[in-house]
Amino acid sequence: MTSANMDRREFMGLTTASIAGGALGLSSSSPGGAESELWDPDRPLLRTGKPLTVQPVLMYRVSEKRRASSWKSWGGVQTDDAAVREAAEISRQLSSLADRAGFATLIRPVVRVKSASQARQAHDNDYDVVIVYAAAGSGDLLRACFAPKKDRDTIVFVRHRSGPAYYWYEALSTKYLQAGDNIGGTGPLDHGGVHVEDVVVDDYDELLWRLRALYGLKNFVGAPIVALGGPWGKYSPQAPRVAGEEYGINIIEVPYSDIESRIGSARADRTLVSKAEEQAERYLSLPQTTLMTDRRYVVNAFLLHRIFRELMREHNAPAFTIKDCMTKILPMAQTTPCLALSLLNDEGFMAFCESDFVVIPAGILLHYISGKPVFLHNSTFPHKGICTCAHCSAPRRLDGRTYEPAKIMTHYESEYGAAPKVEMPIGRKVTFVDPEYSTGRWVGFTGVVKSNPLYEICRSQQDVEIRGRWKKLLNEVRDSHWMMAYGDYLNELRYATRRLGIEWVDISSAEDPGEPADG
Repeated sequence: MTSANMDRREFMGLTTASIAGGALGLSSSSPGGAESELWDPDRPLLRTGKPLTVQPVLMYRVSEKRRASSWKSWGGVQTDDAAVREAAEISRQLSSLADRAGFATLIRPVVRVKSASQARQAHDNDYDVVIVYAAAGSGDLLRACFAPKKDRDTIVFVRHRSGPAYYWYEALSTKYLQAGDNIGGTGPLDHGGVHVEDVVVDDYDELLWRLRALYGLKNFVGAPIVALGGPWGKYSPQAPRVAGEEYGINIIEVPYSDIESRIGSARADRTLVSKAEEQAERYLSLPQTTLMTDRRYVVNAFLLHRIFRELMREHNAPAFTIKDCMTKILPMAQTTPCLALSLLNDEGFMAFCESDFVVIPAGILLHYISGKPVFLHNSTFPHKGICTCAHCSAPRRLDGRTYEPAKIMTHYESEYGAAPKVEMPIGRKVTFVDPEYSTGRWVGFTGVVKSNPLYEICRSQQDVEIRGRWKKLLNEVRDSHWMMAYGDYLNELRYATRRLGIEWVDISSAEDPGEPADG
């Protein structure tokens, strides 16, 4: 991560590197080649996203004293010297913020503007989001500081107690800002106007979660994903089209005919098999890992993991999904894809079973916002605030660092192959996203893990207590897939989805008087 000011050559070099295959951890070496191709549980979680470029703009005015006249407005930045000091403080604060952000940011030098023409010149710079430090100036200057391109974003920062008071802490209003729940963007090319939710007063933690949301949004739009066997949508045939047209997701279809020979060659290659055996042994030696299936299924899963990574590397895609994963791949690979997908997620990639583009877009956005592996799973009918979440391809490194305890079992429905039964910590808070088919309406909520049972269902399974007005979830039961991530990212998801024109429904917020969110 980089936060310091840099010259244009350094800036452009880092931006370009971030989208190269090497930055994705996808080596260009041959299938049997470089060490980076090998699974390594000690390697830090990979962050595959492109950096978020931030352009801070300080708008102010110079007030001239006039005798016996009201000559100045509110605010403590009314001279050029004060503006220089304030710009230096903004740079320091943003640098500190970037250092703790947990995602890649590029902070441009602060631009000081006193006129609309100066503000327009600032927009000639390449950036994703402009932070307008609205110290003083006219309404026309404020509007000129807003990002003029519809696919760029604006955050307005004003000071109350965190430094010299800003005039626009008092003057900001719906005269200049949009308001209301239904006002937002229309898709990846139009994020909508500047909204009251884009205003931050003093609090850099509030600024940080907004930037985290915009980082997720930037990397969500246009995200490439390899779809082995092609895409589909559970109960929504139009889901792949919506993912491409509405969210810009680049679905790269790869037929099974492209990998059948690769699997056969890998299984016949003694060197590759030997490496897979070594990796399997290392994986099974991880703390609190119990083997409850045939070891050869685990070895074959590592061979399959290598082939999936080859496909991702060839298409420069950090995400992968597989259709017909309970049928076509089994006789080819002589294992199930469950463990291979889990391994990819644990490295920092995105890997999903079933190729379900109803929920995969939500998983991509949640992954980039949280910076953690996400879990695509089935859900059950809620009752007494409890819902069971289960699937056979769960990641283990769900906090981005630690491998959770796991039993390596067969895939449930086939009683074949290798699938992890991951044990999540009791009391762990998690975020869920439940898209309503392809209608552009997503339901979000949080929950707390209550137990890791062993029902006759998919292997990784958690009974989760839904936080908030859980009975409202009864009207959302669709026999659909959900996405889960450790932590609470409802603010970020709401903020990002509004820019895409997605209707966001939050079950866990305490918006009803007298009804606590955790009730």
